[in-house]
Amino acid sequence: MADWGKCLDFGVSIARQARTVVLDAFEAQKVVSLKTSPADLVTETDQGVENLLISAIKEKYPTHKFIGEESVAAGASPVLTDSPTWIIDPIDGTTNFVHRFPFVAISIAFAVNKQTEFGIVYSCMEDKLYRAQRGKGAFCNDIPLRTSGLEDITKALVVTEIGTERDDLSLSTLTSNIYRLLKIPIHGIRAVGTAAVDMCLVASAGADAYYHVGMHCWDIAASALIVSEAGGVVHDISGGKFDLMSRRVIAASSRTVARGIAQVVEAFPCERDDGLPDADQAIGALTQRDGHWVSNDFLKLPCDKPCGIVIESV
Repeated sequence: MADWGKCLDFGVSIARQARTVVLDAFEAQKVVSLKTSPADLVTETDQGVENLLISAIKEKYPTHKFIGEESVAAGASPVLTDSPTWIIDPIDGTTNFVHRFPFVAISIAFAVNKQTEFGIVYSCMEDKLYRAQRGKGAFCNDIPLRTSGLEDITKALVVTEIGTERDDLSLSTLTSNIYRLLKIPIHGIRAVGTAAVDMCLVASAGADAYYHVGMHCWDIAASALIVSEAGGVVHDISGGKFDLMSRRVIAASSRTVARGIAQVVEAFPCERDDGLPDADQAIGALTQRDGHWVSNDFLKLPCDKPCGIVIESV
């Protein structure tokens, strides 16, 4: 197995450079543009930080590929291949950044063969640099991280996010999920405004779980590995296997807490980052066979036996 430690060290060094740009711009007046909705914001600093990171990586590793939030917004395809790929969110928490709410992070993940090898989350205003390398543990400012290990969901502090979706179905699902969790009951729910920091809070035992639907791979690629390497678990919102491109996640201190959240929260439909059929619409995980997407699960149709679902290729 290749050791990607030198790439990790390089990623840390450029994250530190990028943090300087974020700090310099934090108090300044910002020119704000909208992307997919009135709540989906972008600034020149988002674009500048991403350009800084990608330019530096290209110079060092010219054959590597990229998935960057602002590059995708500009039309690049967010397809994860087996090639060494850097997955970048230049400013996770852009709305926080615009309003000077002090939780803003740079998120950098590195994947090979579709598996995340290392992740870096720099919480800029806190000066907390979280990092993890697969199989080698998770750290914050070089201090080892461990999740709380909590098993009793009734004692859990849970973090989530409002997200940028503002349609009726998304909002009603979001609020009903919060209602059902509070009725378990749990200790409380928080929203920091950055998925990357939310999950690092789980990794560092500041919270016991995080769940969300609608975030993107660049929001959580790095922090998902940080949680796992800190002893936590990362699942799909249904409780099944985590899929980085699905835009659905539960990260928790234990399988018991993750399972408890999966039992009460629901997902609203959202398009996958890679454009493949949505898990809810496709009824479960999909495998491509003979030119078709075939469900690995079964749907109970009005017939005597469960029937497999075949979805035509797109």
